[in-house]
Amino acid sequence: MKKIILFLSVFLLFACKNFNVSSDSTKEDETTSEEMFEFGIPVSEFEVKDGTIKRGQFFTSLMTDLGLNSADIYSLTQASRNKFDLRKIRVGNPYKAYYTLGENPKLAYLVYKNDKASYITFGVHDSIFVKVDEIAVTVKTKIGEATINSSLWNDTRAAGMSPMLAIKMSEIFAWTIDFFGLQKGDSFKVIYDEISVGNETDIGTIHAVFFSHAGSVYDAYRFVQDETPQYWNSKGENLRKAFLKAPLSFTRVSSGFTYSRRHPVTRIVRPHTGVDYAAPKGTEVMSIGDGVVIQKGYSGGGGNTVKIRHNSTYTTAYLHLSAYSKGLSKGKRVRQGEVIGYVGSTGLSTGPHLDFRVWKEGTPINPLKMEAPPADPIKNENREAFMTQAKAVKFQVDSLKSVQYLDTMLLKLGKR
Repeated sequence: MKKIILFLSVFLLFACKNFNVSSDSTKEDETTSEEMFEFGIPVSEFEVKDGTIKRGQFFTSLMTDLGLNSADIYSLTQASRNKFDLRKIRVGNPYKAYYTLGENPKLAYLVYKNDKASYITFGVHDSIFVKVDEIAVTVKTKIGEATINSSLWNDTRAAGMSPMLAIKMSEIFAWTIDFFGLQKGDSFKVIYDEISVGNETDIGTIHAVFFSHAGSVYDAYRFVQDETPQYWNSKGENLRKAFLKAPLSFTRVSSGFTYSRRHPVTRIVRPHTGVDYAAPKGTEVMSIGDGVVIQKGYSGGGGNTVKIRHNSTYTTAYLHLSAYSKGLSKGKRVRQGEVIGYVGSTGLSTGPHLDFRVWKEGTPINPLKMEAPPADPIKNENREAFMTQAKAVKFQVDSLKSVQYLDTMLLKLGKR
């Protein structure tokens, strides 16, 4: 019995010693792990200065400004050969300069951010070297949903998604949905890629969007035809049309098309054969379609005006502009979506807005009710591939919704 007790005592003593060693080792590891590294450089050993490439600044002038001598600059230019083209350093790109600590600090490293996914380290501390490193890029396919209560922008953000999604969706449906006429209760579902590079995230490819507006559901599927990615509805119709739904983005309609409106300045009741879009002064105004500028100048009550003939059927006009886009002139051909001027309040106007007008075969029509023909549809030889891809996207949406639902339930259970 005494032997057993002695054995157990020795065993426990040995185990405790091992535990203490392990514990001390852990503490040492924890102490070591507290050292912060940036781009593989121990931050505590250097003074770090941030900067951006200035206009007219080249690699040699940058390094001179940072205090490096000409001999080391030459060595770095030699070391950069076949690794990084120093002529590709771009204005506005950020960098970090690491200086030694002490009375006479010297440049030890320069880390230049080439793009979102890569950076270049120039070392002159212990040795001369140039190293190109890639930042890990991860792509995650996600599904987002939101119901409109105030605006597409605000409600997208409130649902935890990037507001950039709102912009991209408005571009996809620019020819189909009038985003100035969104109603409370409208909703959307979008499947897209979220790209993460380091601590930064961005919106990648949008694979499909399902937008419910005014009792109708509009769908959009991304498909590449003739090496060009475009968006099509489930019938294979191209969502891109001859005309945009509106000549500017994210604002509101302040006055509609009517033949009996009391003018806000003259107080006279007369026709207003256009649509007024209230927007801040300087907001970009775009041509809704390809065409030729047939008028540019001051036109009395309409103020600064641009008029565009799109074809033998349609003509549009943009009134009360504060200024015209650079290079715009009568006779110039413009493209769909090209900026032609900026919102203002010239002429008879009570505040900054755009008075937008459309004529069909010489007769004014309501821009909000104008139907434009779509661009070329899916080609017959591509139809089967398109339908297969659309079906796969629908299945992916259902699968992702199931996974997200499961994650939500598990999260709720974990909190209980």
